[in-house]
Amino acid sequence: MTLGRVVGSIVATRKDPRLEGHKLLIVKPVTPDGKDEAGYLIAVDTVSAGFRELVITVAGSSARMADGCKDKPVDCVIVGIVDGISIDDARP
Repeated sequence: MTLGRVVGSIVATRKDPRLEGHKLLIVKPVTPDGKDEAGYLIAVDTVSAGFRELVITVAGSSARMADGCKDKPVDCVIVGIVDGISIDDARP
């Protein structure tokens, strides 16, 4: 799983017919404290995520197990919208 922020969308007038009706979003991976990581992901949105929302993505075979993505040519899927993050930095 990857934590990321939605930074844009993609419009594709021609695509695999199995992707018809699916929203494609651009996700910037981020660290748990909100710092940008390198690169971008193109993800199928299964949870109606919005611009600038913090999301959880899955990739590879896990992406094809997401709701509505079975037997579809996907490699990255948004499976959750993050409400909050809590990190325990206490060290023994």
